[in-house]
Amino acid sequence: MTLLTLAAPRVRLHELSPESAADLHSGGGAGGFTWLDGGAPDGTRTGSGITVKAHARGAYRAGWGTYVIVRSGDGHAIGGIGFHSAPDDDGRVEIGYDLTEGARGRGYATEAVTAIAAWALSQPGVTAVTATTDPDNAASQRVLRRAGFAEIPAAGDERAYELPHTPDRTPGMSAT
Repeated sequence: MTLLTLAAPRVRLHELSPESAADLHSGGGAGGFTWLDGGAPDGTRTGSGITVKAHARGAYRAGWGTYVIVRSGDGHAIGGIGFHSAPDDDGRVEIGYDLTEGARGRGYATEAVTAIAAWALSQPGVTAVTATTDPDNAASQRVLRRAGFAEIPAAGDERAYELPHTPDRTPGMSAT
């Protein structure tokens, strides 16, 4: 399996192998990365579990799992980002992300969201990238708006955001 690396100005998103995802999901492992603040945040470990379960069911599709966000300047892992699953029948795909405490407030999440959304929207059949936040998570809502997402109606208490595919969208990342 060839793992993707998505490049943004100051971060790289490294797709996790099944082994790295399992190590992170176990709660004690580092997944082969050196983490800022000593370890992966809870959301990254949870996202890794989604990838582990997809591999176990034979439902994993390359590229549509969990990525570790690594700062280009020093090589420290600062968080995770990824897809809840491959695109649905309507071509929609949901993302989730988090950062270590020491990496927050510096624009890294916006770069990572922009990069993964651009990659997703460049894939055949993808019509939109979506994300949800808790109603009181203003920082995450700002990240999504800065990355070009617009708020859409949501079920329950969550706030939902969407970035639709448009023919003129210029991707803000590169894949290696």
